[in-house]
Amino acid sequence: MFDTLSDRLSATFKNLRGKGRLSEADIDATAREIRIALLEADVALPVVRAFIKQVKERASGIEVSQALNPAQQVIKIVNEELIGILGGETRRLRFAKTAPTVIMLAGLQGAGKTTLAGKLGKWLKGQGHSPLLVACDLQRPNAVNQLSVVAERAGVAVYAPEPGNGVGDPVKVAQDSIEYARSKQYDVVVVDTAGRLGIDQELMQQAADIRDAVSPDEVLFVVDAMIGQDAVNTAEAFRDGVGFDGVVLSKLDGDARGGAALSIAHVTGKQIMFASNGEKLEDFDAFHPDRMASRILDMGDLLTLIEQAEKTFSQAEAEKMASKLASSKGKDFTLDDFLAQMEQVRKMGSISKLLGMLPGMGQIKDQINNIDERDVDRTAAIIKSMTPGERHDPTIINGSRRARIAKGSGVEVSAVKNLVERFFDARKMMSRMAQGGGMPGMPGMPGMGGGPGRQKKQVKQGKGKRKSGNPMKRKAEEAAAAERKAQGGALGLPSAEEQKNFELPDEFKKFMG
Repeated sequence: MFDTLSDRLSATFKNLRGKGRLSEADIDATAREIRIALLEADVALPVVRAFIKQVKERASGIEVSQALNPAQQVIKIVNEELIGILGGETRRLRFAKTAPTVIMLAGLQGAGKTTLAGKLGKWLKGQGHSPLLVACDLQRPNAVNQLSVVAERAGVAVYAPEPGNGVGDPVKVAQDSIEYARSKQYDVVVVDTAGRLGIDQELMQQAADIRDAVSPDEVLFVVDAMIGQDAVNTAEAFRDGVGFDGVVLSKLDGDARGGAALSIAHVTGKQIMFASNGEKLEDFDAFHPDRMASRILDMGDLLTLIEQAEKTFSQAEAEKMASKLASSKGKDFTLDDFLAQMEQVRKMGSISKLLGMLPGMGQIKDQINNIDERDVDRTAAIIKSMTPGERHDPTIINGSRRARIAKGSGVEVSAVKNLVERFFDARKMMSRMAQGGGMPGMPGMPGMGGGPGRQKKQVKQGKGKRKSGNPMKRKAEEAAAAERKAQGGALGLPSAEEQKNFELPDEFKKFMG
């Protein structure tokens, strides 16, 4: 959703890099580019004005003029201001002191309230709660049936005493559901209400009546993130007519320009609490302004990636895999282990989404978007077509075995050969890293293995070049060495010429296609 905005901001900041000092003209030009980027993203004009004003004031101040790297300081300011307009700190749900906690969902028809009720129910269940979904949308055809299906898929209970399709009193259903939840010991009640195609008096009245009947602890306004400026107008009208405590953004994975997400919290004064970013019930989580700002600026979202990994991988299993890689050059790590790890990664979500959470991935956005998720399934099919002995020791796979495996998995023989070769290369690389050897073919670096012993060995191997016995010649050699070091920077990095002639180690070339 924020691809266009991210690209424009990245291009703007690229022009600042390398400048030791920023002039007023530089700041004005940067502010102008940011303004255009925000307006193109369909951000509300009052939000753009407030944002640009803050950025210009801070960029013209002492924090940039005295900074060692003014460009990075401007990026830091933009990041902090983005977090501000997105709502600041993460807003958590307020739970009632005495159960059940009542959460009322409201919004226009088509915003995705019913599906989102199931997502919220599944999320609450994962947090250790016992939610009950209540069908109060008795107007839209099959809305009650849809909620029942969604609740079943989410593995949560549903209260739907009325058939809907225009039959039943939604206010009475909402009122009765509270007593039902108490009797069945559900600690959270999620009330799904009816919507309209637009804001009207009937919608407002029904929402207000349900609100008064159940006294919800949280009223969440569900808004379609793809409808742009109109989402903000709708939210303002609903805030003034009925009132709500927080916003839930649905369809955040769409291809719209994202202006609603950047405007709604600032305009309404109510924070975004949750975001839905996919069709699956798992594609839903709490909204973190700081993480969203990082994604927009192509700085990644490693915290969310780590949280997803922690939900999927167990500590014991991770340690078991690490010990296999560290022992006997990784030969204990088999294709069965590789398949298990691959399936665990798939549980975290699509590969393209996971890669998109890494910093700097915006530069290869097209390649990430073109990743074929079915390649993982093909790889799994190849491994599963092998015998247990072949998966344990792939070295026994000869030509006839490759032909049998290819036939069983429906792929070309070359695909089987490539998979086995890449597995050996990957295992070798991961084993070396697990044993503290650093990156293959590269010298030891702090925190990347390759300790003092390895460095001594490298020094010893490179002993061929000795200092000259001629004082004049030795002095010239020392001056040349000092010049090379200066060109490489204060940390003794390779010189410009060495960097130009640098090649990846052979182990990596195979993975770069």
